[in-house]
Amino acid sequence: MRNLLLTTIIAATAATGAFAQSASDTAKARRAFYTLVGFEMDTLAGMAQGKIDYDAEAASATAKDILALTAYTTADLYAPGTSNDDLPGETRAKADIWANMADFQADGMAFYQAVVELNDVAGNGLDALQPAVGKMGGTCKACHDDFRAKDF
Repeated sequence: MRNLLLTTIIAATAATGAFAQSASDTAKARRAFYTLVGFEMDTLAGMAQGKIDYDAEAASATAKDILALTAYTTADLYAPGTSNDDLPGETRAKADIWANMADFQADGMAFYQAVVELNDVAGNGLDALQPAVGKMGGTCKACHDDFRAKDF
């Protein structure tokens, strides 16, 4: 699975400018994918923060959903020409993604590893869930800090 995510991210660097969809549609699809990831993460974050009652079955199912999303081939979502420099007002993806792909890949792998660890403990109680969710959230923040503009 780790190799699948890494291969997917690496394939994004090899993507050509030829789009099956328009650049705008590609950016919309990328945002939709991350909206879904965020939707799932919100449930776990809510449990970890005590805003939602901890439920072992729901935590495990949600962690599995996020793990399933890491298997999605995202290469086409990172086609060149889809940064916020290329599509102002449509995406927050910084051009730094394509200019600094090695660091972007490292952030992607850190996220994946945190999701795997989360899956190992999500159903083992709130005390196990909280640090795993914190670690996963930290990987998101690291990537956002470097590769996601604050505004469109």
